[in-house]
Amino acid sequence: MSALDSLAASTVVVVDTADLDLLSRWSARDATTNPSLIRKAAADPRYARLVAAAVSGSADVNERLDALLVAFGVQILQRLPGRVSTEVDARLSHDTEGTLRRARALMARYAAQGVPRERVLIKIAATWEGIVAARMLEAEGIHCNLTLLFSFAQAQACAAAGVKLISPFVGRITDWHRLQAGGAWDAEQRRGANDPGVQAVRRIWHYYKQQGVPTEVMAASFRDLDQIAALAGCDLLTIPPALLDALAASDRAMPRQLDAAQAGPAIDPLPPVLSQQNFAQGMRADRMATEKLQEGVRLFSADTEAVLSQLAAA
Repeated sequence: MSALDSLAASTVVVVDTADLDLLSRWSARDATTNPSLIRKAAADPRYARLVAAAVSGSADVNERLDALLVAFGVQILQRLPGRVSTEVDARLSHDTEGTLRRARALMARYAAQGVPRERVLIKIAATWEGIVAARMLEAEGIHCNLTLLFSFAQAQACAAAGVKLISPFVGRITDWHRLQAGGAWDAEQRRGANDPGVQAVRRIWHYYKQQGVPTEVMAASFRDLDQIAALAGCDLLTIPPALLDALAASDRAMPRQLDAAQAGPAIDPLPPVLSQQNFAQGMRADRMATEKLQEGVRLFSADTEAVLSQLAAA
């Protein structure tokens, strides 16, 4: 049994790519995309015809972007049995109304292609504005994946908002702590269960299970196999192609580390309502999360701008 097979026994494996040719390589159920992955795929000559067909119906560059996102999403769903996560324009991360408009537009495009709602997750940055938008979309039956999630405060707000799924970023959390530690960072001592990103996800996962929160936890942004092994049993793990290949080539055992039946008694209280004050207070107390959220929005927005430039010239 490969490490990938071992992992799949306790966790839903999700492939983190927009490269259509790679999707059948592993036994993944779902796929996630983001502006960085779409930018790379849109510039790939293999997909020139797909891009040209997607953007041919409109001169408006934002409509072209949405058409491209859905075109890749539809192709992904033809290759995988589960769901695809499609991200709203990252430049709208602090704009609730703008996020709502674009999320509904994306879902309308999927519906026009005959894709049922339950096969699509709308990805939205876990800013306050994004979480508010997600709450409203969930009430309409549009399920959401809250991304760029780094803190317990974000996870609590997403639980209170009733979102379908969250994507805490393991590797980026650890990157921040490594940078802060500088030469004092002990890579061997901070591996596996002692990894800061792993610890953050475990706290969130236990909190959800202890409190009966139905929101799915899909850990993302992995740097190595140790991080993946330490989170075996998490609801879902979205893994990039290089690490999926490494898992498939390895015979390392991936025993379950997280078991909902052994989540233990509730420790952290469940917030009764979605509160901007509590969210802001929690973010102010977490410099890592504040910095990484701002950085993530900035980088994804830059990648979105790059895609828009490509589409304007198409």
